[in-house]
Amino acid sequence: MGKTQRPIQIAPSVLAADFGHLADAVATVEEAGADLLHLDVMDGHFVPNLSLGVPVVASIRKLTDLPLDVHLMITDPAKYAPAFADAGADNITFHIEVADQPRKLISQIRDLDVRVGVSLNPGTPPEDVLEIVADVDLVLVMTVWPGFGGQEFIADCLPKIEVLAGQIRADQMLQVDGGIDEDTTISVVTAGADTLVAGSAIFGSREPGAALHRLRQMALDARAAAEPTA
Repeated sequence: MGKTQRPIQIAPSVLAADFGHLADAVATVEEAGADLLHLDVMDGHFVPNLSLGVPVVASIRKLTDLPLDVHLMITDPAKYAPAFADAGADNITFHIEVADQPRKLISQIRDLDVRVGVSLNPGTPPEDVLEIVADVDLVLVMTVWPGFGGQEFIADCLPKIEVLAGQIRADQMLQVDGGIDEDTTISVVTAGADTLVAGSAIFGSREPGAALHRLRQMALDARAAAEPTA
């Protein structure tokens, strides 16, 4: 199966926003055309940090109609997924590294009436998810080790993106998260990613809306350049 042409999407990562002015931050990227909001949930166990919980997701749900893309970087996603679905999540992504029975977990999450995603850490080979790619709505490739924002992009993950891009259908998403900015966008889109999760590159900018527009245009240009010529 070759690469499919899925829409380019930009998903600002709320973890990088100023939580003292969260409503303004969300409104800014929504007005700028963000396709979805990426919400990182960390439990201090699977990853060495704590972050957004259910009340924050519920609060953000009240601020926007954008799809909420909830990334569970936690040890027990089956236990907590229902609460995040109730809080307003549209997508719930779990990590393959914690899923002993991934198909069962996918079914449990889908029963919550949300879209289901699977994520891979930088050290996890694509082969670990190939058997379930067809069962999920999105695959998220981490291009930094999860836990903290602002890390340097791991270029060794690009071949993994290429492998997974060849397995993704037109109705699915291939997300990339970690170090996504104007220096790395071309590489990940050329490799086959269609949904860019960007935190510091957007919310760390003096003009987040303009930064989002630049990333989208760079991604679209990279997509066009990668298309074969007749």
